[in-house]
Amino acid sequence: MTRDAIVVGAGVIGLTTAVVLAEAGRHVEVRSRERPAETTSAVAGGLWWPYRIELREAVTAWALESFRQLSRLADRPDETGVRLVDGTYACTEREERGGWAAGVPGLRPAAGGELPAGYGHGVRARTPLVDMPAYLGYLERRFAAAGGTVVHRAVGDLAEAGRAAPLVVNCTGLGARDLVPDPAVHPVQGQVVVVENPGVSEWLAAENRATGEILNVFPQPYGVVLGGTAREHVWDRTPSPGTARAIISRCARVDPRLAGARVLAHRVGLRPARSPARLEAGRLPGGARLVHNYGHGGAGVTVSWGCALAAAWLADGDGSGEGPVSPGRAE
Repeated sequence: MTRDAIVVGAGVIGLTTAVVLAEAGRHVEVRSRERPAETTSAVAGGLWWPYRIELREAVTAWALESFRQLSRLADRPDETGVRLVDGTYACTEREERGGWAAGVPGLRPAAGGELPAGYGHGVRARTPLVDMPAYLGYLERRFAAAGGTVVHRAVGDLAEAGRAAPLVVNCTGLGARDLVPDPAVHPVQGQVVVVENPGVSEWLAAENRATGEILNVFPQPYGVVLGGTAREHVWDRTPSPGTARAIISRCARVDPRLAGARVLAHRVGLRPARSPARLEAGRLPGGARLVHNYGHGGAGVTVSWGCALAAAWLADGDGSGEGPVSPGRAE
């Protein structure tokens, strides 16, 4: 079969982009040295929230489009892994939120009694919470249903991919540092602990701006994801026992039930940070069109659909830039 497009990378950004291109009628191949279940996306807590991404007008559009798409998918949680869940975002200092906040239905300031001790500011919202392993599986099935194929092989040269298809979309995340090469991309290490759920039904994300300490409690069907860390320029993927104990201790201070919860797993992922995230088009030697879509930090799932639609627009255009977010659909 003749390929119309090759998407490099099989994380949430790559798979979502591949779905959009394939459902638009292109013959798409995803190439990745990692299977989706082995990517950083599979480790993510899965909360829709613009975290660790430079807030600007384009990011607001990407995030809100993704909110709409994920909210539709939440109608079928057993199939998609997406649910709408109430929760609280708390912070030690008052902060300015981007324009995305106005687009989240029902988002409101949190009352004092709704905030964990030590956090004076925050908001309440009902947002998508995504079971990432299940969701990546859903995206794979949806991509296959649209005629797409996934090839597990490393891509050492974008120009090589450009000789195999007239369109290449680079969704390699942290891999773009060497592949492009782009030294602006760097890791932000995140460690989490998964424990049995002692009855947690709402999500909590809290940030101490003075210390940089973050605290996440995300109830998922497979357990509660407790986090976390955000260590810049750290490449180590080995879970630290001391860090794990500190994470559990922090989370247990806001919900004592978590102190004795049985530990199910330790996970470490490397967020692909770049300021700003890169979504732009160009040409490869030989004439193939190249679209970059990477560097989304801790907001990959949060901007995934908006960025995929914008990448598809760039794939069809003649210019470069971020492009508008066109209407999409969720199956």
